[in-house]
Amino acid sequence: MHIKTTKALVAAGLVADAAGLDAVAAKYAIGITPAISALIDRDDPTDPIARQFVPTTAELKTTADERVDPIGDLAHSPVEGIVHRYPDRVLLKAVHVCPVYCRFCFRREMVGPQGLGTLTPSELDAAIAYIAAHSEIWEVILTGGDPLVLSPRRLREIMVRLADIAHVMIVRFHTRVPVVEPDRVDAAMIEALKASGKTTYLAVHANHPREFSDSARAAVARLVDGGVVLVSQSVLLKGVNDDVETLASLMKTFVENRIKPYYLHHPDLAPGTSHFRMSIAEGQALVRALRGRISGLAQPTYILDIPGGHGKADIGASTITGGDGCFTVRDWQGIEHSYAPD
Repeated sequence: MHIKTTKALVAAGLVADAAGLDAVAAKYAIGITPAISALIDRDDPTDPIARQFVPTTAELKTTADERVDPIGDLAHSPVEGIVHRYPDRVLLKAVHVCPVYCRFCFRREMVGPQGLGTLTPSELDAAIAYIAAHSEIWEVILTGGDPLVLSPRRLREIMVRLADIAHVMIVRFHTRVPVVEPDRVDAAMIEALKASGKTTYLAVHANHPREFSDSARAAVARLVDGGVVLVSQSVLLKGVNDDVETLASLMKTFVENRIKPYYLHHPDLAPGTSHFRMSIAEGQALVRALRGRISGLAQPTYILDIPGGHGKADIGASTITGGDGCFTVRDWQGIEHSYAPD
């Protein structure tokens, strides 16, 4: 059963009662797929899978620094469904619904049944026309919402239209589907993700190694074997992956499943998410601790989306300081070494 209400949470044994949660559900959508529900340990009050998807009353607390649009999408949206923040790429937000609703989502004010919905045919036409009119756009990133909730027919229609735009070379999808609803990833969907003359990338969002069930691993294998290039994205979350052992295991699990670790996001300042955030210094220490413990293949880039729409910044811990030919370099164990050219 796909869980979408507080009553269903109680029936599934995910919460003891719905006290206070109706107020949360009125603000932020609930969505837990059968695949995710099966992964949750009902006997563990700190279960990291539950923490990501089961609502709590902590979401009703909004801090002064939190924002409805924390990364400034709206400031860079020239037409509905398009975010054009960087010269050579755009986001195409065709849909604003998801199979699951993460409790830390930075677009939580925009997604869900009460969110911005799916682009109308005329809005999609205008978005595609915008991409076609801007020859600097090399990459189109389908996000939302989760674009893989669309049927293969709808996905294919979008890819066919992008295939007709010569300057677009890369199409990237951001999705949770391979891990939260793996059975959707079938031959029809994989074929729909590809277009003649374009290279398709798919960024798989997962935050804990336990999300890689046997079914999820099989779905990922179908994508890779079908010719789709996979990269990862994760969010650094307190109580989910904020220790070096879990984070290292997650990154190694990506690599073992032929997914190249890409972005590790510092949590954005979305309303009601302060209980997920740690300090940047704590995040830097975790990322630094990965170096030397796991292969270079498994190292993500630690990213902050600068509030206000100013784009991403690499905030991985600095390992070199100094100047004028005299530097101090810090290794993965925290030991400092002098470096001066001969």
